Amino acid sequence: MSILNEKKAFIMDMDGTVYLGDNVIKGAPEFVTRARGMGAKVYFFTNNASKNPDIYVERLTRLGFEACREDIITSGDVTIDFLKKNRAGKSIYLVGTPALHESFEKAGLYPVKEGEYADIVLSSFDTTLTYAKLEHACNLLRNGAEFLSTHEDINCPTADGFIPDSGAICALMTLSTGREPRYFGKPHLETVEYIEAYTGIPREQCAIVGDRLYTDIATGKKHGMTAIFVLSGEGTMEDVEQLPDNMKPDLIFNSVDDIR
Repeated sequence: MSILNEKKAFIMDMDGTVYLGDNVIKGAPEFVTRARGMGAKVYFFTNNASKNPDIYVERLTRLGFEACREDIITSGDVTIDFLKKNRAGKSIYLVGTPALHESFEKAGLYPVKEGEYADIVLSSFDTTLTYAKLEHACNLLRNGAEFLSTHEDINCPTADGFIPDSGAICALMTLSTGREPRYFGKPHLETVEYIEAYTGIPREQCAIVGDRLYTDIATGKKHGMTAIFVLSGEGTMEDVEQLPDNMKPDLIFNSVDDIR
């Protein structure tokens, strides 16, 4: 059976899977149209919480994809959902961009200001990071605040190479304080549970598509989604060969254009 007939939802990574920087991967918009035409839902999931979903909608639309806010899921969404359900009433100090702060406030969560007490330090990919933010976050952690993070990606790819991502920022705080964060986003269980609740589709009927073995493919292999690996981005076949059998992708394609 065609994978397009078999699955009710495709959870698409973005950079390296449907586009590279400002360049659309050949056939990617057509794949999205083809999947939807066969009755499947298509969602775009990114660990990068430094931008809010509206920014991703604008970018996808500009690059030729049909996308609306409801099609976008980020690690920030997963984290906000966890906080509202499991940490209601707890104060939060957010190490994140203005865009992530905006997402929190839209969800009814209002992080404390720098210098104020908080029950939770929530760290993310913060391209506006300052030493003062780090200092206050570390002081809170030393005084017993819970340590959470939207995602554990160490580096973020850019047109000029890699820059430190959320995991690298957390590593600095861990080295300073001895405290380890609890991560959300791919490949963690909370992400799959959120996707099931958000889409209404059981994980077994979903396929996750991506170019990173340790996030996209690991999400599927650890939590019961079909894992589709594409060779259009970061990962290679040599990387696949180094994985244990139980963590190898279920399907491998050169790009999403080849998925049928």
